[in-house]
Amino acid sequence: MTTSSTATRLLDHGDDRGLQAVLLDMDGTLVDTEDFWWQAEASLFAELGHELDEADRAHVVGGPMTRVMDYLVARTGVDIAPAELGVLVNQRFVDLLAGGVPLMPGAERLLNTLAAHGVPAALVSASHRHVIDIVLRSLGAHHFAFTIGGDEVPRTKPFPDPYLEAARRLGAEPSRCVVVEDTPTGVQAGEAAGCPVVAVPSVAAIEPAPGRLVLPSLERVDLDLLRSLVASRV
Repeated sequence: MTTSSTATRLLDHGDDRGLQAVLLDMDGTLVDTEDFWWQAEASLFAELGHELDEADRAHVVGGPMTRVMDYLVARTGVDIAPAELGVLVNQRFVDLLAGGVPLMPGAERLLNTLAAHGVPAALVSASHRHVIDIVLRSLGAHHFAFTIGGDEVPRTKPFPDPYLEAARRLGAEPSRCVVVEDTPTGVQAGEAAGCPVVAVPSVAAIEPAPGRLVLPSLERVDLDLLRSLVASRV
């Protein structure tokens, strides 16, 4: 687990209304891995004699793995335990990551902007620790005060636990931490934690809602926008 002892000292405790941190999802938000997950799932089930379609893809995007495998077993009737399927899909996904992971447009610029202005960033993913560590080779662990995996909290997305844990570690108020997500599952988790949310949909559509801003790309996200989302909550 990547951590930083300086994370809480970066917060501006003198301003009782401003942005304290940005909490970012990984797959489909910062890195273009959603296609990798789908390739892993679709190719495995094809070998098992079951063709998955785009409706299935929209349903499984965003994880967590237990929910995805339960759905795919129920959908196909395949005679393999969900836990065993999860292991097989994870291994296939890891194999696909071996050549590196492309960053989403605007991701590096956003992370560099946050660092330049002393705004702590945390990576909050439903992916497990071993996957996060592989992706960080391409994404760069130095961008984050710490990272949280889906296997490191009692309940992962769509529950608020991982985002509440991230705010707790930073000594921040959830309402002053902007969550950046790409899936309905992740958006649900961020909003349940009480955070303003920027949604940049990757596969499944996300509708605008109070406290939620939907944008077509991270290239539209800048520091002024993030600060305005927190200011509008106070």
